[in-house]
Amino acid sequence: MQGRVKKLVADRGFGFLEVEGQKDVFFHRSAIVEGNFDTLRQGQGVTFEIEDSGRGPRASNIKVV
Repeated sequence: MQGRVKKLVADRGFGFLEVEGQKDVFFHRSAIVEGNFDTLRQGQGVTFEIEDSGRGPRASNIKVV
C-alpha cells in the first residue's frame, strides 16, 4: 500500500500515515524497515502494510520511497 506521512510525534516515536480515501493509519518508529524515523518529514511518500493490533489498524514494514 502507498501513502504519505501525515503527522509525526517525534518526541514519542510515532505518527500517522494518510492514504487517499481511507482513514489515517497509526505507525510506530519500530515499523520502519527502510529509512530512518529521525529523517521522516510530513508529506513524504512511503509504502507499507497494514496489520491488525489490539487497538486497531497499524502500519508495518514501512519503506520510504
